[in-house]
Amino acid sequence: MSNMIADMESHFRGLVPKGDDLLGELEQEALRENIPIVGPVVGELLFILARITGARRILELGTATGYSAIHLALGCQPQGGKVITLELDEVNARRARENFKRAGLEANIEVRVGEALSLLPTLSEPFDLIFLDINKEAYLAALPECQRLLELDGVLVADNTGFQDAAAFNQAISQLNQWRAVNLLCFLPRHSPEHDGLCLAVRMQ
Repeated sequence: MSNMIADMESHFRGLVPKGDDLLGELEQEALRENIPIVGPVVGELLFILARITGARRILELGTATGYSAIHLALGCQPQGGKVITLELDEVNARRARENFKRAGLEANIEVRVGEALSLLPTLSEPFDLIFLDINKEAYLAALPECQRLLELDGVLVADNTGFQDAAAFNQAISQLNQWRAVNLLCFLPRHSPEHDGLCLAVRMQ
């Protein structure tokens, strides 16, 4: 058997996907202003998941300045897809809308402002993919709504599952028959934080 790479973190840090100028600007802005973003590795994963699933309707819970929504929209753009993203903070929502315009994606992304747990019951359309990235203590409460809104065989991605406040969500989704889920302990360069958990799940019922 081959030996493991000696310094895996340095090796994989050198393989971080290179985004365009706007994404790089948003990464630098996030560093300066302490804005928690998913970073280029999870961003690229979201793009890949949106593309390989053929997702046309995507729901994001937690917009911030729009970094992850841009990746999702680029992933679903060829199939004429659209992202609905929910953001609590009006200032962040305005900044995100401006970033979507700069990315040429304003027609592909709709921002709705309000608390995610309050907005979720107002949604009725089925979604092919849901990205969960709000306050971690709200993950468990959001799970039944995600199940209601997600198509059968749709994909749920939950960020930051390494946080203590996400522990109850992690336990629940691993035990519910309605889901097939895997929680991954990851090294994610330029993610916030770089050592964290990521949950991928498929709605089965």
